[in-house]
Amino acid sequence: MEDPFRVRVVVRGYELDTQGHLNQAVYLQYGEHARWECLRAAGISQDRLLATGVGPVALEVTLRYLSELRGGDEVDVSCSFRWGEGKTFHIDQDYTRPDGTRVAALTGVGGLLDLSARRLVPDPRERFRELATDPAPLGL
Repeated sequence: MEDPFRVRVVVRGYELDTQGHLNQAVYLQYGEHARWECLRAAGISQDRLLATGVGPVALEVTLRYLSELRGGDEVDVSCSFRWGEGKTFHIDQDYTRPDGTRVAALTGVGGLLDLSARRLVPDPRERFRELATDPAPLGL
């Protein structure tokens, strides 16, 4: 099995809460950033998605905090798609320090929304495969 796609982020001071650690909502933003970078690595831009009338949507997200991050810390955020049958897919994301220590884990359920019909497309895996110039980062 290939290593998942990863992007490194440096925690910025304005992202900290009053306790001096990374604000809980920012973990979600880092996960979103990693997902978009993964799509971009596969050759799928936001413009390309919009031009074809679809957009990814988050349907469910669970975030588990394991250790704090503080200003200046570096964190690698992974992105692994798990494809099944039907209209949804799963995404697993690990937040790890450069030394490999896990600091958080995100699991989510997503779909691909038809922007005209406002309904999920029936086979998001196939649609992503069609849109990608390099489907490997998506596990396709």
